[in-house]
Amino acid sequence: MRSSLTLVLAAVALSATACGSSATPPADGCTALFGRPNGSTGLTSAQCAPSCTCNGPTFAPPVYGETFLASLETGWTLSTPYAPLASDPYRGPAPTPDADGTVCAVVPEASATASPRPYRLETFASAAAAQAAGGTVTHFGHCGVCSTLPNLAVYIRHEDLTAPVRACGVGSFGNFDRDVACLMDLGFDLPCAQIWAYNTGHTSSACGSICMALLDAPYNNPDGSLNACLACDEQQSGPVFKAVAGRTRRNSGLANAICRPCSEVQPLVHAY
Repeated sequence: MRSSLTLVLAAVALSATACGSSATPPADGCTALFGRPNGSTGLTSAQCAPSCTCNGPTFAPPVYGETFLASLETGWTLSTPYAPLASDPYRGPAPTPDADGTVCAVVPEASATASPRPYRLETFASAAAAQAAGGTVTHFGHCGVCSTLPNLAVYIRHEDLTAPVRACGVGSFGNFDRDVACLMDLGFDLPCAQIWAYNTGHTSSACGSICMALLDAPYNNPDGSLNACLACDEQQSGPVFKAVAGRTRRNSGLANAICRPCSEVQPLVHAY
């Protein structure tokens, strides 16, 4: 049985998984990182802000209110829900990266008068192809088990998932099913909660020794790079998480407490 301390370590790293794969900000010409820093970030609002004003038009995602989040949770229904994960995806082969331009789109399957309105999630080669098919891009990259609209609401509502995910890891005492149930209490559906829990276990095994000394470390180093624990999580667990989950915060244009280079953020505004 994994110790509760190891689960805490993995849970801290987990908050980075819903983003990408670079540990050090690239020289993208931006003077600040993208995010919504809090007391755990380690950066000031001058170093990190929820907008990108370089390399093209300004991107500043709106603040999504509870009415919008409720519409994601109850106003739509996925026509073919994802099945629960049958096994640990970290035991399988390495995933193949998406082709540039790949998007996941919400495609309505009934008129706007239907309540809740049925929809399907479909992967397209480009945003233009999704639009031509009547879809609305919900994130960049292929669709996965966390791509659904209720899971999007969870990502938006929890700008810093570290604390609740840590609590789930500690409270589960190494029991996978308890961890999944706790994550579902945050709002995730079963398949999405499962990939988060599998990520917890894998990061615990792969990065525990690195994370042990960084339990209380800020998410970002003074130069903006990720701390070594989060960087390890991204390298060791991030690719499989993204392959299965589909949705991440960066590919969905969402600011959170871990700050990222603007060049890694997709400028996406959600409106369905």
